[in-house]
Amino acid sequence: MNREVVITGMGAITPVGKSIEEYWNSLVSGVCGIKEIQGYDDFELPVRIAGQITDFDASVYGIAPAVLRKCDRYTQFAMAAAEEAVKSSGILDNQGISPERIGVYIGSGIGGLETFVNETQKLYNQGVNRVSPLFVPMMISNIASGQIAIRYGLQGPTLPVVTACATSTNAVGEAYRAIKHGYADAIVAGGSEAAIHPLVIGGFNSCKALSRTADPMKASRPFDRTRDGFVLGEGSGILILEEKQHAIERGAHIYAEVCGYGNTCDAYHYTAPRPDATTEARAIKLALDEAGYKAGEKLYINAHGTSTPMNDKMETAAIKLALGEAEAKSAVISSTKSMTGHLLGAAGAIEMIAAAMTLKNGIAHPTLSLTESDPDCDLDYTPMTARKESFEIAISNSFGFGGHNACVALRPFKG
Repeated sequence: MNREVVITGMGAITPVGKSIEEYWNSLVSGVCGIKEIQGYDDFELPVRIAGQITDFDASVYGIAPAVLRKCDRYTQFAMAAAEEAVKSSGILDNQGISPERIGVYIGSGIGGLETFVNETQKLYNQGVNRVSPLFVPMMISNIASGQIAIRYGLQGPTLPVVTACATSTNAVGEAYRAIKHGYADAIVAGGSEAAIHPLVIGGFNSCKALSRTADPMKASRPFDRTRDGFVLGEGSGILILEEKQHAIERGAHIYAEVCGYGNTCDAYHYTAPRPDATTEARAIKLALDEAGYKAGEKLYINAHGTSTPMNDKMETAAIKLALGEAEAKSAVISSTKSMTGHLLGAAGAIEMIAAAMTLKNGIAHPTLSLTESDPDCDLDYTPMTARKESFEIAISNSFGFGGHNACVALRPFKG
């Protein structure tokens, strides 16, 4: 069985907007969501900027206070984004799909970090008997999927993915496969992360991954010659994937078609990308081949684009290997992380939402802060200003610690 799959709903909680409309308008306008970190004044942080969400209130998304008290911040982000996605899709409005045929594939790279830290402090300051009975169910990386399934009564296949920065791209890709091959009719898919904390900042800083640039407007500068590391972000992106014919028959609004998925591993190093870019390129090519990509088609690429010296150079090489030099130079590329920072396990989902909106609206958002070209990054990265252009296909790349590579291909919905 090979069925077609479409996106019928989306939700976003990001540093540049807490709805799809606000998020997309900020991207095309070049709004930077990176600011000085609020809180943690007692810590001498080596890095004091992040893509932090400072005015989030999960209760406005209709989540009961009793539920919120049992949810880590990352789960609250996911539940809020899922509410927008589910409502916009209409998938639960008596649309003829039984709960057993709707799944939930929502992952997190780190999970309930805030809960982990708080309960660890209790352990050392008050003793083992003061650790909350909710510690484990609030902290684990699958609980966002579990809570969303509970909220909407979804009993289909549930597969939370944990592949570091590739998490939510893998989640969407695996959801696509499950629907394509008949294991589900619709899946709530994506990722969520809330890891802006001194513990994570200290860890990433010690491995020299974070930008040390103090100016929030210049810190995340993917593909720029002067880039010096990524900026941490937080939030959630959720997409509703659905079998195409069912979506058409119920009159659903369709954002894009999901038509290809590549998933490979570097098998090289636990943090550094494979320098020859061969496995990253294979993930891209697998997605494009499954999508039926032909040379000459107008391609948009939402890059992983972290702003680290190694990743951006490697990704450029991977795109060239996958497409060939000429096709790579004709692709239009942008990095969402230039405005949001790096949302780790949620990055792929919010970036796939950006790719879907690019196809739907015919606008590629800019790569902000890209002002000095790097000879090793010599493709068209849409520097500084959004560009109007019609695209025939789009891909979203994600590469994570552990060598996890993921790419999902989308096409415009043509009815």
